[in-house]
Amino acid sequence: MALLDGLRVLDLTMWRPGPYATLLLAQQGADVIKVEPPGGEPMRAFRGHFDPLNQHKRSVELNLKDPADLARCLELARDAEVFVEGFRPGVADRLGVGHRVLREANPALVYCSLSGYGSAGPLADVPGHDVNYRAYAAALPPDAPPPTADELPLADMAAATMAAFAITAACLKARTTGEGEWLDLGMADVLAHWTGTVPAATRPAGDTGPLPAYGIYPTGDGGRITLGVVSEERLWAATCHALGLSEHAAVPFLERLNRVSELDGQIAAAVARLTRDEAVKLLTAAGAPVAPVLDRAEMMELPHFRERGVLRDGTVGDAVRGTVHPPLGTGPVAALDEHRGEGWRLTH
Repeated sequence: MALLDGLRVLDLTMWRPGPYATLLLAQQGADVIKVEPPGGEPMRAFRGHFDPLNQHKRSVELNLKDPADLARCLELARDAEVFVEGFRPGVADRLGVGHRVLREANPALVYCSLSGYGSAGPLADVPGHDVNYRAYAAALPPDAPPPTADELPLADMAAATMAAFAITAACLKARTTGEGEWLDLGMADVLAHWTGTVPAATRPAGDTGPLPAYGIYPTGDGGRITLGVVSEERLWAATCHALGLSEHAAVPFLERLNRVSELDGQIAAAVARLTRDEAVKLLTAAGAPVAPVLDRAEMMELPHFRERGVLRDGTVGDAVRGTVHPPLGTGPVAALDEHRGEGWRLTH
């Protein structure tokens, strides 16, 4: 038995944020019916993207502009506990599946709307993608290099994770009180909330620069490692000893702040004399906070993530581990419309 066994989720989302949110629910046992438009979700053409996000879900192909298909969607929604949509603001209402209509028929329904900037506000109707949401949320530093279209979509994944949390919280309340909820979630909102929890920099730009032994350091074989020393004296000492800089191991934090260029330069030079694997081995053995900069292929083969079940059989496993009620792990990806005519698997 998984944690969300019996939770009924009707998923009308496409691309990444909504599917990742419902994947998180499905991996915890939720019964997710994925409603796809005629011809299927466009992401099906990119199976490397589609399959990891749509495990453990069932597929029904419905044209919401067709009265019979709309009626079937509404029928499923009447017995669902969760409804997730990722349309532009106002589109769900025009299609006849807006939150007011569905919650009138099913007052306990938890209805989640995922959009770029939310359903209301000055930016609600502005189109966008991950790079735009990051820019508005101060999650894209002005001096950062331009992100590539295939890098980790921070806003998408953050909003999806927040949606899964909010849906679960709202379902807990709905099961207790019988009163559902409309969750209006903007991807830019979530990043702005994250950014808002981090105090603004108090040190003027270019004053002393980064902390020594905190950042990305090239190695002699063309690789890169990261070091994460902040104020901890023991981590600084471990780093110095591992890199042959023991004469600096006892330098206290405040003094390090005043000698950033000098000390960080020596750290960088010491790292540059080693290969990536040598640096990681030496620093790890000394108890320093080090990690290699991996590409995706290397990450997929990393024993740590494989042993923990985060990655399995070349795809994603479980982001959360449970011991009493473990998640489902990897699972099947439904063919388009494979489950036409099927209803919910479990009822209360």
